[in-house]
Amino acid sequence: MKTNKKFLLFIALGLAIIVVAGAYLKASGNYVVYTANTSKKKLPVYGVKRDDDSLSISFDCAWGVEYTDGILDALDFYGVKATFFVVQFWAEKYPDYLKKISERGHEIGTHSKTHPKMSKLSEKAIEEELTSSVKAIEEITGKKVTLFRPPFGDYNDRLITVAEKLGLNTVQWSVDSLDWKNLSAEEIATRVIKKAKSGSIILMHNNGLHTLESLPLIFAATQQKGLVYRPIGELIYTDDYKILPDGTQIKTN
Repeated sequence: MKTNKKFLLFIALGLAIIVVAGAYLKASGNYVVYTANTSKKKLPVYGVKRDDDSLSISFDCAWGVEYTDGILDALDFYGVKATFFVVQFWAEKYPDYLKKISERGHEIGTHSKTHPKMSKLSEKAIEEELTSSVKAIEEITGKKVTLFRPPFGDYNDRLITVAEKLGLNTVQWSVDSLDWKNLSAEEIATRVIKKAKSGSIILMHNNGLHTLESLPLIFAATQQKGLVYRPIGELIYTDDYKILPDGTQIKTN
């Protein structure tokens, strides 16, 4: 009983101190406000929760075209429509290839103007990277650009906010082929096949040393599992959605 009385006395004393301190702060015109951090970090789309066995394959284009014709032929052979994220300097150096990719029915997104680490840039610089690259791509293809992939996968809230303002959906990947590390075709294919599932977004590069060789292995195995490829713009949701902490986009309505 004594313990309970002591505990209640302690609580009452604490409350009294808070009330007195509050009265003092109010009288002196000084306020200390503590608020919970309810802000949420903005996230790009890494993958999508889908029930229809759809997934996407994407190719980042920042250097070279040596294997691009072969990639387009492989995509045609397996009936796959992909998404290509291109840097402006690549688009301007190889406009005929950009047109060819678009005319073969593939989707084009921007991968920035100069391929910088964009989280380090000011809002104005980010806007220049995006508006300039989008304009360059649209002038060559005649088609609207709605997707953006940050160089190096590097992003922050400012970057995603500016992209949203410009009407761009920021997209990463859930399956990294690591083809840029010059893995063998078998190693690339094994990585992708093991991880690919409904809602996956696969990352590859148009000029990886063994990317082209890996595609028949990947497409044969994933299509045998019943997976169907579609461009990222058809995989993601553009309204009534939220993005979970792991980057998975889900439909909310």
